[in-house]
Amino acid sequence: MEQLVVDAKTRKETGKKVARQLRANGRIPAVMYDEDGKAVSLDIDAVQFNKVWRSITATTLVSLVVDGKPCDAFIRDTEYDIITDSVLHADFFVVSNKKPVVRTFKVQYSGTPAGVLKGGFMVKHTPEIKVKCLPKDMPVRVVVDVTKVNIGDVLCVKDVNLGDNITVLTPADASLVSVAAPR
Repeated sequence: MEQLVVDAKTRKETGKKVARQLRANGRIPAVMYDEDGKAVSLDIDAVQFNKVWRSITATTLVSLVVDGKPCDAFIRDTEYDIITDSVLHADFFVVSNKKPVVRTFKVQYSGTPAGVLKGGFMVKHTPEIKVKCLPKDMPVRVVVDVTKVNIGDVLCVKDVNLGDNITVLTPADASLVSVAAPR
């Protein structure tokens, strides 16, 4: 996946009046937090941010270019107005790619289990898994192929391969999916 870029400028003024003026000029007020908790106020282009924001997940790393200096960041939170269909505010969390982070992923399944094709029923056990890795190695989503699961088989966390740089913190013997026999 290509690197998604959001250009930003630092700003000194804060408050409702300034935020309204920014939004009227096609900009969005934002805040950038670093790993130490230090906050910097920013303003970003609304059109560019919306293109990026609508195509990512919570674990997608974006390149935040602040006054010409790039840094890797996650979009941590947004304030969204459903009436006007616009983002009112955004929070970025800048990472150094030297310290691992822990994230929880909802497990997505692809394919139809072989046991279901024979009349069985797919039973989902663990809905999410927890992983630890450097931000640059973070997967966008966790998709598990269940096509080889037969009646009576159990797919466990240890059967999922996310790569060498990712440590799965969920117990390895935890069941993700099983296929029960037909009644």
